[in-house]
Order: sequence, then structure tokens, then C-alpha cells
Amino acid sequence: MAAKRAERLVNLVIALLSTRQYVTAARIRATVPGYEADDGTDRADEAFKRMFERDKAELREMGVPLETGRTSVFDTEDGYRIARADYELPEITLTGEEAAAVGLALRLWESARLASAAHSALVKLKAAGVDVDTSRAIPLQPRLDAGEPAFEASYAAARDRRQLSFEYRRPDEDTPAERHVQPWGVVAWHGRWYLVGLDLDRQDTRVFRLSRVVGTPRASGPAGAFEPPADLDLAAAVARQVAGGPERIAVVRARPGTAVGLRRHATPLGAAEDGDDRLELRTPELGPLADQLAALGADVVVESPAELRDAVVARLTRLARLADPGGDRDAGALAGTPAGERA
Repeated sequence: MAAKRAERLVNLVIALLSTRQYVTAARIRATVPGYEADDGTDRADEAFKRMFERDKAELREMGVPLETGRTSVFDTEDGYRIARADYELPEITLTGEEAAAVGLALRLWESARLASAAHSALVKLKAAGVDVDTSRAIPLQPRLDAGEPAFEASYAAARDRRQLSFEYRRPDEDTPAERHVQPWGVVAWHGRWYLVGLDLDRQDTRVFRLSRVVGTPRASGPAGAFEPPADLDLAAAVARQVAGGPERIAVVRARPGTAVGLRRHATPLGAAEDGDDRLELRTPELGPLADQLAALGADVVVESPAELRDAVVARLTRLARLADPGGDRDAGALAGTPAGERA
């Protein structure tokens, strides 16, 4: 559809939604931009009629409930309107956790290439009356281009199906090595971002943690140069490679009715003496779990292991300093309780 025609249809919809009365074709011609102006000639009249008939048919094909009728018995010709109740979206309801997840996702993509899509989604939700909380919980602002400099180039190469080259430093290596990959996708797993693809030098599937990529990845070759496997499961591929180490067990207390996301992956251990719910969690890495627990603030308490408890307190203390550059607030002030008592 041409841009001018699309703009005219949008203007027509807005005009017909803005009134409860039926609007005549002559009135539409005079007020909606894009129609042939009335210069008194038969040619202009015929051009407007053909254009208006096409636009009405287009709107009805798109499902717009265009009504025809007369506002008063004294009207001499039919008019048009769009019943707002039939055109508006139905009520959209989100739970508190769902709204918080949407808000966090919008913040997460703020500086990535999906920023425009995220903003569009936010506008649509707000227009539908959904109160999306974009600032819930701890004042932490995730930014992909700052925390994961390799994300944007990796995501773009996977999207466009272009070969990717980058320097990659493994934990057991002092210097990075050049890697050449067919990127299949980028996925978040346990709080970290990973690139999954075919390592062209090793001719095998490999998983790369984006935080270990040195510098900016370089895409090369034409778009659409390869296709990922039809049965590809990015999260499963990361889990198979990353979760090869020993599983760690943590015991956490959570206030009733809180930490809904945490409970989905936890084993209930019953109630504690103070009324909190005791939960058992299993994870191959304590770091991502500490990030998740820190985001819950005063709603959770780490019973064991001590290493996890210390990691959560350290994160809360760091966040407290970010929220108060003066440095006179500790983790307990942020969580609303003395530091170390609930974390």
C-alpha cells in the first residue's frame, strides 16, 4: 500500500472515530486530507467518488466496522461512522508479575535495535489501558550495549544469517582466539547472554558467552548464507554445554505471596518459624541466582550456602551506592531492613 493512501486511510479512521454522528461524504471530502478537492468540475467529483469507494472497501476488508446511516430523519443523504465500542481492542489484563516483566523487557531493549519495536508495544498497551510498570523493584537499569557490547552485532548477524568473526577469550586462556561462526541465535540463560552457532573451524555446534567476546564481532558475506537446524532449541543447546558442572543447592526463605518467578523453579520445603516459605533451588552457577535474589530485595532471605548469601548482600550494597552516590546507604537501607538480615 502506498504511503499516501495509508496516511489517508488512517486520517479517515480517525475522523470517523471522533464523532458519534454520521458524517456525509461531502464532509469527509472537505475535512480528511488526501481526497480530491472540490473545484466544481465533474472530473474532480468522479475522482473523489472512486477513491472514497475504494477506501470504504479497503477498511471493511481490514475488519474496520464502518457503519452507514443517518443521524436525523431530516438528513437527505447517508453518512458514515465507526462505532468505537466495536473497533477498540478488548480489555487487556496483566497480573502484577506480567506487567513487571513487560516493564523490565522494555527497559532491557532500550538501547538495542529492538528499541523502536519495544516503544511501539508500550504505546499500544498504554492505549489499551494497561498500566505497564517500567520502574518496578530495584533501581537498576539494564542496558545491552553497555553490559554486553557484542550483543547487537551478534544479534544482527544471526537475524540476517551472515557469517560472524570475533575474538573470544576462554577462562583458561590468557589471550583471545579468532573464531568464525555461523550464528544461529542469541539467547539469555540464567542471567547471561549466549551466542549459539556452528563453529566453522571445528565444524561443530558451539556456545559462546557474549561477555567473553573481545571487541566488536564482524559480520561478513551475503545475507541468508545459511539456515539453522530445523529442530534448533537455543536454550537447550546452552544448557547442555554450560550446565556441565556440579549442581549447587540453595535454600531460600520467601515472604508468602512474593517471588512468584523464583517459585516456578523451586522445591517447597514447608513454612519457616517466622511464617516465610522455605524453598530449595538448584543451579549450576550461583552468580545468576544471586542476581535474581538481589532483585527481590527484602522479600527473600538466603539460608544457605553462605557464599550465595554474601554474593546477594554484595549486589545490594553496590545497588544502594548507585542509587545514592553519596554512599551513605547500605544494602539494608535499600531493602528496607538491616543489611544481612534480609537479603
